[in-house]
Amino acid sequence: MKKKDEQAIRDLVECWLNAAEQGDLPTVLSLMADDVVFMVPGQEPFGKEAFAASARKMKKTHFGSRSDIQELTILGDWAWMRNRLEVTMTSPNGGQTHRSGYTLTILRKTLNGNWVIARDANLLVPQPPNE
Repeated sequence: MKKKDEQAIRDLVECWLNAAEQGDLPTVLSLMADDVVFMVPGQEPFGKEAFAASARKMKKTHFGSRSDIQELTILGDWAWMRNRLEVTMTSPNGGQTHRSGYTLTILRKTLNGNWVIARDANLLVPQPPNE
């Protein structure tokens, strides 16, 4: 069961990255718990509604991402993951922003057996374009 859950979590990450690249906000939102909490530097923690509002403002921005899961531990219906993430955002005018760093994510299994993101601490910082 643990291997199946581990693969399901890896698939969730891949699905999130693909949906973000395609601008598929409904899919991204389906991968998080309704009571999700995101923590990023310089902001108060925020939830699903604030995440969605921010994403809608950036709907014309293209996202490219790479993920490297460093650690993944499953404890029953809960799991945590440390992930190295790189994100490139390209605005409609062609300007690019690169961010990279680590995330620490807590996931939980829903009653229907799907994994969702419950908490996420995102420590990505701006990087020069060629780094």
